[in-house]
Amino acid sequence: MAGTGFAQELDPATLAAARRGERSALAAIYDRYGRAAYLLALRLTGRPDAAEDVVQEAFIKAMERIGSYRGEAPFGAWLKRLVANAGIDRLRLDRRFTGGEDPLLEEPAAAAAEVRHEALGLLARMAPAARAVLVLHALEGYSHPEMAALFGRSESWSKSVLSRAIQRLRHELEQEEAA
Repeated sequence: MAGTGFAQELDPATLAAARRGERSALAAIYDRYGRAAYLLALRLTGRPDAAEDVVQEAFIKAMERIGSYRGEAPFGAWLKRLVANAGIDRLRLDRRFTGGEDPLLEEPAAAAAEVRHEALGLLARMAPAARAVLVLHALEGYSHPEMAALFGRSESWSKSVLSRAIQRLRHELEQEEAA
């Protein structure tokens, strides 16, 4: 088995069995990609409970749509896209993208004290849209055109959000260093 996370290869026999609906193959796919899916979902949502819901939704969609997977991209990349879409859908469902003048400036609930000094703690304190754009771009390698399509916004929107997110992270790090 080559790679880790979403880069792992899915053997053709497992894919064929999953397309036939064989539970053992579906379980093997979850075993292979579940952790990577959860970590991406957690980075996007900032909350373990929401991340679990995102993973469940993404895998349900994957199993429903596995027959339409054409193999043009590696299976892990296809699944990663489903997880990212489910994460963005969850953020929208939570109504975190809607509201005041600029939802990017809205402060999320305070992060737990035990993760406050960790990278995940920094991400959890960011506004949901800013966190999602930063994670997708910096950690998952999504381009601005890809993010624009995912969010239904313009490329300049994702560039602006990314710039603000980076500024916010720098500010947070400076404050922690000064403390």
